[in-house]
Amino acid sequence: MDGVVDWVMRDLLTRIGGIDQCVTEFIRVVDVVYPDHVFYKRCPELKTGGKTASGTPVFVQILGGQAEPMALNALKAIELGAIGIDINFGCPAKTVNRNDGGATLLKSCDRINDIVKSVKKRMPDHIPLTVKIRLGYDTASKCIDIAKSIEDAGADLLTIHCRTKMDGYKPPAYWDWIPKIREHVKMDLVVNGDIWNLEDYKKCQDLTGESQFMVGRGAVADPFIFQKIKGAYFENSWMDTKKLLPTFFESSYQFHSENFAITRTKQWLKSLSLSYPEASSIFQNVKTITTGNEFIDKLQNLTNQ
Repeated sequence: MDGVVDWVMRDLLTRIGGIDQCVTEFIRVVDVVYPDHVFYKRCPELKTGGKTASGTPVFVQILGGQAEPMALNALKAIELGAIGIDINFGCPAKTVNRNDGGATLLKSCDRINDIVKSVKKRMPDHIPLTVKIRLGYDTASKCIDIAKSIEDAGADLLTIHCRTKMDGYKPPAYWDWIPKIREHVKMDLVVNGDIWNLEDYKKCQDLTGESQFMVGRGAVADPFIFQKIKGAYFENSWMDTKKLLPTFFESSYQFHSENFAITRTKQWLKSLSLSYPEASSIFQNVKTITTGNEFIDKLQNLTNQ
């Protein structure tokens, strides 16, 4: 998720545990091969074997509408140490779609097939290529054809966000499309969309019959969701969650800047409030603070209570 799950958040979430794999925020590919620093900024894990500090694999995600530049930038990422490439055909943002990226590609199975095939052709055989899509642009009627075109192009795994681009993030996610798609493809499928808690996960698993799931916004709202899914029990996970906030702020400050850290921590508090009402109270106490020292002092005081 662009602007949300950066290196700092990936590091924090994977230290908690329960995550089998991450992808980076997308690198928007145009008509050039980017210099090294662009890849390292999006994926500092390239310098640590393509894994987070806790050992979780991280794939580099690319987004764009031109097959050859996408292929060349994928190869560049691999040369710098990427252990997997993910192609984003699911981003619904208007600015991305207007520039021929993300979910706008779902209008054409042929273009998707061409891009995936071109990228796969450039990649070493041992490096996996995964793809992320939505059910379609404004209708799910082509989702089976899209999935088949991606499998035909040689992708190793397909993640499906169970909404169309025009659905945005409005509930519900249409998990019932997954069994229909499964009838036509043999490749690994990953189900995504509206998994906010353990109950959602169980319902999704029962309905789809699949074994692999991607959690995005739900993980930011509850960092312990993966542990809960995998059977760990937390009597009061807010007590554990609130202790993460000062560390998150300080890491964001160190990796980015003071203003970035303040803004991102406020953003995270608003997301946490979806799972933990207590986070709203902390947000109200820090929302007007604009300096780093005052912010961290207040945050530490509130989270130690």
